[in-house]
Amino acid sequence: MAAFADGGTEQGNNTVGESKGLNPALIVLLVVVALLLLFFIGNYALYVYAQKTLPPKKKKPISKKKLKKERLRQGVSAPGE
Repeated sequence: MAAFADGGTEQGNNTVGESKGLNPALIVLLVVVALLLLFFIGNYALYVYAQKTLPPKKKKPISKKKLKKERLRQGVSAPGE
């Protein structure tokens, strides 16, 4: 063991070449990102599946009053006027 001027030894100060593993914050970040990615991919897969299997939505019937307003807006006179 070689002694240094500050009183430390070579064995105790050799932290430059050692690897202490991944940062815990990095692990948490990777887990959160992976879960979010899994969530969005799952939602997209369910959306595509639902689009293929579910029948299209039925449109609400338009009332006669709204139909009359729409015709007046387009410039076509309603019948009987």
